[in-house]
Amino acid sequence: MDQTEAETVALDGCQPAGTPPETMACPVRWRRSARARRVSLRIDARAGAVVVTLPPRANRRAGMALLNTHAAWVREKLAALAPHIAFEPGSRLRLGGLPHVIRHDPAAKPGVQLAAGAMIAGGPAAALPRQIAAFLKAEAQRRIRVLATGHATLLGVTPKAIRLKDTRSRWGSCAPDATLAFSWRLVMAPDWVLDYVVAHEVAHLKELNHSPASGRRWNG
Repeated sequence: MDQTEAETVALDGCQPAGTPPETMACPVRWRRSARARRVSLRIDARAGAVVVTLPPRANRRAGMALLNTHAAWVREKLAALAPHIAFEPGSRLRLGGLPHVIRHDPAAKPGVQLAAGAMIAGGPAAALPRQIAAFLKAEAQRRIRVLATGHATLLGVTPKAIRLKDTRSRWGSCAPDATLAFSWRLVMAPDWVLDYVVAHEVAHLKELNHSPASGRRWNG
């Protein structure tokens, strides 16, 4: 049976602002697994922490050694995690890379309307977070579908399906059955980033790998 413990450790090899030279405070979840054959680490985007998996006979010193070896990678991945944004009046978020302020208009009908630099949600205040989330996901679906269709037409391929997922560290994927999946959070990234990710995954419908041929397809 797997066991997990959480703690904050100091890593060597990094120098983020506000910490002593060459160290960083790192949230870690230690996971002891009877099935693991080696020490490994991954980023848990939802928890904002590094998960270190230890085989039954490995100790935490082995886990710390691996963490310190990959300290720069850990710092980069943790820094890249999208910060939590509360969907409430006054909060700022981005759509297509452009900043928008969330506003509430109780007199307006339920739904979200875009204005200059603002997202205006109507109806009851309690429904605002749900409406903003639904709007962003619907907008992501619309934009991604348009881009994917365009790139697929150019390459002469057809995706089986285009799905949205609630992921933070993996922006897109292409399954062997030609299903494309994207994080709905991409809708907040600049348009060129969204287009790049979609083009990259569509190219995998031709080349299901990261070979030079695949790169040439999505680089034009």
